[in-house]
Formats: sequence, C-alpha cells, structure tokens
Amino acid sequence: MKLLVVAATLFEVLPLKSYLEQHFTCIAPNIFAKEELQIHLLITGIGQMLTGYAMGYVIAKENYDFAINAGVAGAYNRELQIGQVVNVNTEQFGDLGAEDADGSFLSIHNLGLLPMDEAPFSAGKILNKEANAFDFLTKVHGVTVNKVHGYEPTIARDYARYQADVESMEGAAFAYICRVHEIPFLQIRAISNYVESRNREAWNLPLAITNLNKVLQQIITILSTSIDKRD
Repeated sequence: MKLLVVAATLFEVLPLKSYLEQHFTCIAPNIFAKEELQIHLLITGIGQMLTGYAMGYVIAKENYDFAINAGVAGAYNRELQIGQVVNVNTEQFGDLGAEDADGSFLSIHNLGLLPMDEAPFSAGKILNKEANAFDFLTKVHGVTVNKVHGYEPTIARDYARYQADVESMEGAAFAYICRVHEIPFLQIRAISNYVESRNREAWNLPLAITNLNKVLQQIITILSTSIDKRD
C-alpha cells in the first residue's frame, strides 16, 4: 500500500515524522517504507492554492492507494473539546463566490457556475464515504476558508450559512482532489481553538498536535494490519 500523508506545515506532523524515522526505513526524502506499507509525507504550505498545487504535482507522478490530510482546526461546535481529534466526513468551500449588492454572499453554486450536484459535489458538499471506516473518531462537517474567522458578526453569519463544526484552510481542496482522482481518503483534524474573537492565548496547539499525531500513528497501525490480513 502506498499512503500519502498531507499536511500544511511540518510543525503539525513533526512527531509523526520522528516516529517514521524511528520505525520505518527512509528510502527517499520524506518517503518511508516498512514491509508492504510505503508512506509519502507531503508538506504543502498553508491554504487551498498551495495544497492544490503540491498535491497535483505528486499525484501526477505517483499512484496512491490512500491519502490522509492531517492538521489542526478551529471548532464552531462547542461540544467538541480542545485537543479532540475529529474525522471530517463532509467538506465545502466557504468563500468561493461573489458578494452581492446587499452584502450577502453568493457561492459558486448559487451563481450557477457549478451545479450543486456535479461530481464530486452533492448538494454543494464533498462527501467522504471512507470516513465510516474510522468510526472511533467523531465525524464532523468542515468548511474551508481563505481567511479564518476572528470577528463575532462574521462568525455568527457564516455559522448560520454553513452549519459547519470545524473550519480549516485546506480541507476542501484536499477532498476535492482526492475525489476527482478517485483516491480513498481521510481528513483528520485536531481542535486547537474555538472559532471566536481572535485570542491566541486561548489556543492549545501543543495538545492538539500531540493528539493528532497519536491518532495518525494509530491509523498507520490499522492500515498495516489491514495489509497483513489481506496477504
């Protein structure tokens, strides 16, 4: 199995890289192998454009059996705990569209530029059926934005619009590319903060990153076991 692990920054998956360096053989920069499992670690840079470019570049050269997008996220849903790792099973683009004369937002679907149900979209969302295989993680709905929220009026407006549980800056781009190229995928996010008036002192990045990487190692173990059972 060839696994692609995608992260915006090395900081978010540095513990995973250390784990791979200790337990796998490094066969090329950021490529690790152990028995039948080969893991490619791709650091894209932050945001949808950089993620799309980096993924397009490697997918053009390699065929992957599975892809994981791992990173931190802000939570709209206050039932989620800081540090909790969640499984994003639906995604949508949050600010791709136009502003109308009255200040309201028109999505690319509302504008009629992209039908709501044109593949890989379903009612304007990108669904991930593979998420069901990892049911030890809470499933959530994500929204992907170019500008993370930090102003209460726009937070309230956009939560009412999308009813998302979490927001990130890369998730929908990753999901779109995987669905178009028919690569089974998983997006996992660790909650580093709540979506609220910007307050970095309330964030807990160390806890989120620690928990994220523990789950990544757990998923790698699950995938390794599935290979053994298949053989």
